[in-house]
Amino acid sequence: MFATPSQESERLLVGREAEIARLTDITQRLGTGRGTVLEIAGDPGIGKTRLMGVLAELAEQHGIAVARAHALRGNTVRYQVFRDACGHRSPACLAAGTDEETTFRSVRARLAKWAAAGAGAMLLLDDIHLCDPASAELAARLIHTAIPGPLVIALAHQPRRTGAHLLEALDHGVRGGSVVRIEPRPLDTDAVATLLRNMPPPEHDASPEHRGPEPGGAELGEPFPEFVTRLRAASGGNPRHLRILLAGGPHPDEWPDRPGPDPNAMLRAAVPLTAELDALAPDAAAVAAAAAVLGDPFRPEDIAQVARLELVRADVLRPLAPGGRLAFRHPLLRHVAHERAGVSALSTAHRRALDLLAARGASAVEQARHAEHLVGADASATVRLLTRGAAEVLPDAPATAVRWLRSALEKLPSGDRPTPERATLMLEYCRALSAAGRLDAARHIAHEVLRDDTCLTEELRLKACAVRAAAERQLGRFAEAEASARTALDALPRPLPARAAEPVFEYGVLHLFRGTYRQARALVDEVVAATTSAAEAAAEPATNPAAIALVRTLATVGAGYLGDTAAAIPALHDCVRLVDGMPDAVAARTPELLALLGCAELFTERFPAAAHHMRRGLTLARAGGPQQMVPHCLLGLSYADQESGRLDRAEQWALEAERVARATGATDAIAMSKAMRVGAMVWTHRRCDSPEVIALAEDGARTAQPGWWAGSAAMQLAMVRLISGDPGGCSDALLEGGGGRDLRLFQPNYHPMLLAMLSTSALLTGDAGAARRWARAGDLAADRLGLPVQRAHVDRAWAVLYLADGEHLMAATLFEQAALGFRRAGRPIHQAWTLVAGADSVEAARGPATAADWLETAVRLADLHGAVRVHEEAAAAQGRSAAARTAADHSATAGTPPAAVALLTDRERQIVALVTAGKRSRDVAEQLFLSPRTVDAHLARIYRKLNVSSRTALTSLLLRTDAADPTPDPMPHPDRTRPTGNR
Repeated sequence: MFATPSQESERLLVGREAEIARLTDITQRLGTGRGTVLEIAGDPGIGKTRLMGVLAELAEQHGIAVARAHALRGNTVRYQVFRDACGHRSPACLAAGTDEETTFRSVRARLAKWAAAGAGAMLLLDDIHLCDPASAELAARLIHTAIPGPLVIALAHQPRRTGAHLLEALDHGVRGGSVVRIEPRPLDTDAVATLLRNMPPPEHDASPEHRGPEPGGAELGEPFPEFVTRLRAASGGNPRHLRILLAGGPHPDEWPDRPGPDPNAMLRAAVPLTAELDALAPDAAAVAAAAAVLGDPFRPEDIAQVARLELVRADVLRPLAPGGRLAFRHPLLRHVAHERAGVSALSTAHRRALDLLAARGASAVEQARHAEHLVGADASATVRLLTRGAAEVLPDAPATAVRWLRSALEKLPSGDRPTPERATLMLEYCRALSAAGRLDAARHIAHEVLRDDTCLTEELRLKACAVRAAAERQLGRFAEAEASARTALDALPRPLPARAAEPVFEYGVLHLFRGTYRQARALVDEVVAATTSAAEAAAEPATNPAAIALVRTLATVGAGYLGDTAAAIPALHDCVRLVDGMPDAVAARTPELLALLGCAELFTERFPAAAHHMRRGLTLARAGGPQQMVPHCLLGLSYADQESGRLDRAEQWALEAERVARATGATDAIAMSKAMRVGAMVWTHRRCDSPEVIALAEDGARTAQPGWWAGSAAMQLAMVRLISGDPGGCSDALLEGGGGRDLRLFQPNYHPMLLAMLSTSALLTGDAGAARRWARAGDLAADRLGLPVQRAHVDRAWAVLYLADGEHLMAATLFEQAALGFRRAGRPIHQAWTLVAGADSVEAARGPATAADWLETAVRLADLHGAVRVHEEAAAAQGRSAAARTAADHSATAGTPPAAVALLTDRERQIVALVTAGKRSRDVAEQLFLSPRTVDAHLARIYRKLNVSSRTALTSLLLRTDAADPTPDPMPHPDRTRPTGNR
């Protein structure tokens, strides 16, 4: 009664740790003489047989005897599964015509004797739902009785196909505790990713236009998270379905409409599913093929009643709801049934299905699913169906729209010369390709349309130029994109009409990406005015509403980019109302809309609102919508999270953007993704990791094409260098990347921050005069913009200047003002960094207790947001402060006032010299161009540093200092010029 363990169980099992732990426990308990009934229940392909194999292996390791067998589909031999398990030792009662009671008693006694003969025994019966009625009855009786000794009876089955009597016995045992039930759950995304890493690559070699995204990249080394998530959803977490799907090479955007570009490979991998279909009666098999043609879901009345019942019993079809429609158990089963039919039979079946749907008034999408399979039918009617279906499905499934439009083009008669009908169809095909992320193919089609434009009307020519410009721009070919957009604009009358919205949008967004939006702003504003007038007067009802919304949003983004907040903020409110009121299906038809709106909100420091719109755009794309703006949304989310302190998530968004950009060939997005990553990494990594972070930032800045994203990459590089202790490198990055001292290549809405960085860098490199000039320029830029975060950056730069001059009271005030500005704007990392930078000044001005509070707040914020670098600097500042206090205490105890006097700044020594000469606070203030209050604040700080309480004590201390240290007076002369940091 021994059987060889299954080879399946020897292979890697992923995501089944909990199930294996339970099997291990059952095996170990058997060694103590306790047996049980084990039920492993689940859908086909979920891993029941492999878990049986694991159980057999565990039994073998513990010296436990194993008998194993599979029930056979269609078997009519009584007790077949028990006979196969027992082999040549099968009890005679199983072969003879013994009554059921005698057979049960004989088998049970035989099992008890077998289990008692050694360390225990296991009877493993797989696919028990397929067994003959006698075997099912015997199994049910064994379950209902106590297990004889150290024996495990394991049954694997599909509950939907198991007989009622056996199901009732199993359920009764589970309730009573005599049956252990294991129901393998669908694999999660982590398990699917692990399987992908260990699976061999598929054998098919689809063309780039048909090929789906690769599971991983050579440079990134991991499966795409989005690909894993969508593949897990497509397979339902079923391991068998996953293997079959990968064999067919699915494109996630086309699932579940198509299984992949290689149906033959799918059929080879789907042998278990094919066997299920082959086991059906001929009538039922024919109906299954018809159901596959109808697609999921379909109505019961659309197929023969008797065959429908058989298919449900066989678990090929499942009802979606009581009295509702039916669907295949899994889409893969439908595809297998569909692909096994011949071309001629399929065409006839799809024609009948199409007639049925047309008579019912079904949607164009439902009809188009059948029209693409028609052979030799009315070409013009088929083309119309496919075109209408593609237009409807484009926002949700652009890959399906691509397939239908390609099919329509193939069915459309072609003559020697192009026609307007064909050109229109090709342009829609080009838009669909772009939305599906196939940018090179879209560019090729756009060029084909314009190659012979003699057939194009003015409207078609405008659209063709706009479509070509979009394709060129998305591939980073800015010169070609501008030439195409200019060709359309030059052919239009002046002033520009509303119908110029599409080419003007392409022209304007191109200049936005090139960093030269100022050149296009007048044209964009002109078309915004034209579309507004046309809408109010209904003069041009044919104008594309989506293009109008796009061009208005572009005008808002452009104004924000140029720092014209007075125009951008009111217009932004209108755009938000317009876009938020759009249904998802409408918003998805204009993929740039949500990304651009999010950019406008980033430019005006509305980070939560920007993240909301970027997430909406990303959600639409991940649900199968247009793909070309995915990198933009991901990068926008990365920046919004970086600014809001969600550093880990910001880095993950940037990594995903890089993967998507590599898959679509968007080289600029790859460079910007690296820059965005370092924006988070500079805070999450330690100081010793700075070379690695700087190298990545330099790579992003070096590979970015000149324009908006190149400027952004240069800004990130400058920030990383400054934080990493390279102020000279920061200045170089800003001056070179910005095109000179006027920073003309950087977007003006960030000029205050950049000027503040230049000020701090100049100060750290010893050029205090330049630092003051940069800070004053930053003041003017911040006043012009009126953006709180930009103002906070400039305030911090001024605070650093005052700190360098020893003006700690003013420095502390400005550090506090900047930190408060960052906190109110929701910028916790910069708030913490500011508190660390201002700790020395606040200790000098307000005492060590306040400084300690600042540093503790900085540490708390750093730990909360994972800002390792901020924590590192705050801890170092805490150490310096503690050391200074210890030294001061020691000096006071030892009576060595000269060391205490050395703690004073130049300004404080000036004040001490005048006060000890008998000057009043008002006199000191006049002589040093300060206010009396500032002088008193300085005196209070001096008293704390020198541990004295009055002017008399201060004078006495200085006399003792002179006696102890006869060197020349270190105090600067009271007539010294004003500090370089004065604002």
